[in-house]
Parts: sequence; C-alpha cells; structure tokens
Amino acid sequence: MEYNQSKFSKNVITLMTGTTIAQAIPIVISPILTRLYTPEDFGVFSLFLSITVIFGSIANARYELAIMLPQKDEDAINILALGFIINVIMSFIIFVSVLLFNDIIVLLLKNEEIKLWLYFIPLVVFFTGVFNLLTYFNNRKENYKDIATATILKSLIMAISHLSIGFIVSGATGLISGQIFSQVFANFQLSKIIIKENLLPRNLSRLKMVALGKRYKKFPIFSMTATLANTLSSQLQNILISIFYGIGTLGFYSLVQRLLGIPSMLIGNSFGQVFFREATKEKKETGKCLKSFKYTIKKLLFIGLPFFFILFLVAEDLFALLFGEEWRVAGVYAHIVIPLFFIRFVSSSVSIILMVFEKQNIELVINLILIVTSIMTVVLCSDFNEFLLILTILMSINYLIFLCYYYKLAIGK
Repeated sequence: MEYNQSKFSKNVITLMTGTTIAQAIPIVISPILTRLYTPEDFGVFSLFLSITVIFGSIANARYELAIMLPQKDEDAINILALGFIINVIMSFIIFVSVLLFNDIIVLLLKNEEIKLWLYFIPLVVFFTGVFNLLTYFNNRKENYKDIATATILKSLIMAISHLSIGFIVSGATGLISGQIFSQVFANFQLSKIIIKENLLPRNLSRLKMVALGKRYKKFPIFSMTATLANTLSSQLQNILISIFYGIGTLGFYSLVQRLLGIPSMLIGNSFGQVFFREATKEKKETGKCLKSFKYTIKKLLFIGLPFFFILFLVAEDLFALLFGEEWRVAGVYAHIVIPLFFIRFVSSSVSIILMVFEKQNIELVINLILIVTSIMTVVLCSDFNEFLLILTILMSINYLIFLCYYYKLAIGK
C-alpha cells in the first residue's frame, strides 16, 4: 500500500483547524469566566459534566464505532439507526432513575446545588449519543469540513451562553446551559449530510439492524464495558475528588484538566479520527497498519513535546497571570500532572487501533486497569497534592505499556 501522507495531513489539518478555533474560543474567554464564576461553580459544572460524560460515552452501546467498518453505506446507516434507538432507550431509563432517586443521588454526591441539574442529565446524554453517531458517520464519508464546522459552532454557542447567562444569573446556570444549547446546534450541523442525501427512509431495515447488531456484537459486549471503565477512570475520579476533597478543589482541578487537555482536543482527537480511517484502509490491504501508526506517533511527539515542556516550566505563574491570583493553586496542580497528560496525549490518540483490529476484549482489560488505579489512588491518599503525584507516576507507566501493545498490533503481532 502506498501511504498517502499528503491526504492524511490534509484531513488532519481540516479537523485540527476546526478544533483549534473551537478550543481557542473558551481559552480566550477563560480569564473572564474565572472572574465571573467561582471555583465552586466550576466544581458543580465539572460534576455535572462527569456524570453526563459517563453515560454519554455508552449511550449508543458503542455501535458508533462500527459505522466505519462495513463496505456498504447502507449497512452503516442501519448501524447508525440501531445506535439511535439504543440511545433513546438508555436516556429514558436515566430519566426515570433521576425521578425516582434524585434525593439519594444528591446525598451521595454531597452537593445540594446539583439537585436541579440532575433532571437535565438524560437530555445531555441523548444529545451526546447523537453527536457521536453523526461524527463517525461523517468521518466515514470523509466529510471533515462539516465535522470541523460543527466543532466550532458547538464551542461558539457554548461561549456565548457562558458569558451572557453568567452576567445575568449567579451560580453554575450559565455553564450548564451552555453545554445543552451547544449540543443542539452541533448535532443539526452534522445531520445535514443525512438530510441532504435522504439516507434514512431509503435504507432503513429492521432485519438489517438486527443482523448488523449481531455481526458487531463485540462493541456492546466488550467495547461498551471498556469505554465505561475508561470514562469512569477519569470522570469517576472527578466525582470522588468532589466527595473526598471538596467541590472547590474539583473546581481548581477542572481548570487544569481543561487547559492541559487542549493538545488532546486540538490535535489528538483530529489525528485519532484520521488515523482510524487510514489504519482501517491499510489493514484491509496489508493486514497491518505500521505506516499510519509510525507517521501518527512521530507527528504527535513533534507537536506535543514542546507544548508540555514549556507549560511545565511556567504553569504556576501562568495560571495566576491569566485567571487571577486565586487560581494559582490550579497552576500548582498542573505542574504535578503535566508529564501524565503528555504521555496520555500520545498513547490515547492511537488507542483507536484496538477498534481497527477488533480487540475490544483487550480494550476492556486496559480500561479496567485504569479505573482500578484511579479509584485506589483517590481513596488511599489523604492529601490532594500527594494524590496527584502518585496518580501521575502510576498512570504514566500504564499508558507507556499500552503504547507498546499498540505498536505490536500495528506490526501485525
């Protein structure tokens, strides 16, 4: 296979440009937001996001990943419809659960302010599931421009909501409302290709949905469980931080996650989406994907290493300068975890190779390791700085081991 580096780079740049603009918007307004909202407001927002991300990541039973795999677009649209049906059912179950157990959930989370926002979780989970389905379908069609546009639109609507509502209403209302509004507009943008080509009525078949559901049953059996474990390893960690260390501490750390997650959002996700496409094509032709894997890793190291190294040197003062002296403690937290975020940036960006080789069972094992490491570290450490240091060491070792395994897959072993 003659590897088309020019096309790969072009597609990555298209996605990365959209993601860069999208991430630049909240970064630019962050100094305003940190003066408009308190660390406790950001903590409540982060707690809300953590819950919605956990359920949103499995809202489609991970059938969105299978959209890339069939030869025929007709099969892909039926997989999308199957994922949508599962999403509706799961969102309804969450809604009923919130109605029945709202007070118990509030008691467990030790945060009264989250009580009202729990009712909005099913809605955000539904929108997240739809967004994931539409993103992978657009990826299959190599419709990278609309993916980039949707990403920008999502960020823009969120920023406008955060600022406008934040000036009017106190608390986390503006932050959470922005999350909801932005998803509506982004999903509309991504659905254009389906509406334009009139794909749903012409190609939907209940029998095909059932057959394809069985054909790709590894995704709900293994990948869904693995994804849930992976999401829990980070998001459950935030929930536990709120419970064990306080909502204010979570607010500070959420800003750290937001800033240090920029390379993954700007670059890692873009490389990952295009790598998924190119690696799938290379595997079909050669049985391995070494060329696309090596090319992706080299680019990630070239871009990520300078960013994280410079940030490591100036983190504490940078946070205080940009976000206010009150947020200097967030810079201290950032300084500790920067090595972990760099290693995870590289490793996680190519972890989609597990889907290329349909190694959902291995993905499950990997993510169970992550969640056990994360939970044990939170529970066993009494001091938050100590927790961050131990977490950085243990998780960095994990991600390096995973990266070695991805390389073995790439070379066909």
